Amino acid sequence: MKFKQITHRLNTLEASVESLQERRFWLQCQRQYTFQPIYKIDGHLMAIELLTVVTHPDEPEIRIPPDRYFTSISSRSRLMVIEEQLNLLAQWESIFLGYGILASVNVDGPTLLAMKQHQPILALINKMPWVRFELVEHITQPQAITLAGMHEFGPLWLDDFGTGVANFSALSEMRYDYIKVARDLFIMLRTSDEGRNLFTMLLQLMNRYCKGVIVEGVETEAEWRDVQESPAFAAQGYFLSRPIPFEQLENVLTRLS
Repeated sequence: MKFKQITHRLNTLEASVESLQERRFWLQCQRQYTFQPIYKIDGHLMAIELLTVVTHPDEPEIRIPPDRYFTSISSRSRLMVIEEQLNLLAQWESIFLGYGILASVNVDGPTLLAMKQHQPILALINKMPWVRFELVEHITQPQAITLAGMHEFGPLWLDDFGTGVANFSALSEMRYDYIKVARDLFIMLRTSDEGRNLFTMLLQLMNRYCKGVIVEGVETEAEWRDVQESPAFAAQGYFLSRPIPFEQLENVLTRLS
């Protein structure tokens, strides 16, 4: 009996040590920020999306997927990151106001709910009407009835439509300002004439639920032409622009050549 108790305590201690090591790992991670332009189908700049680059000091050359990082840190840490991102964007306010463009920030549902009680973040949002929050799907979203009352955050965007929980049930429950179609769905549908027709009908239907559809992951000229000939409002991807350091924000093209 004593042997079993000792074994149980050792297993518990080992699990606690592993948990502590994992927590320390995520706390040691470092963040850098870039952005990717979002262009309307007529070539004019609509917005930029803030992107997070996560690395660990032990292996700085290896990038950690942002969704993995954000699901591994605490809610308090996620709020700290959002505040950090907003403070960064605030430094470039004159650019956003001067060119009349928006800045989007990714946020999961639980963090958006927690932001409602975080006064420093709310104070920043009140001063930044050009910021939009993109609801990402890697953590379960709160019910739409809860989100619908969140006027503090302005119009919300829906990210990665076609993956995870971002599907038609999300569209029917709440009206989003803009909806972003995931690259995987876009690529899958453009492989056949039937798929292309379905893509057009899909976007026409989605436009009933929002102000416009943004296609993600456009990587070739042919893909860009397909988007331009579709009912999409805008697009982003490597063909239009790769991620850019914020130091170059003032030099970003306001219109594609």
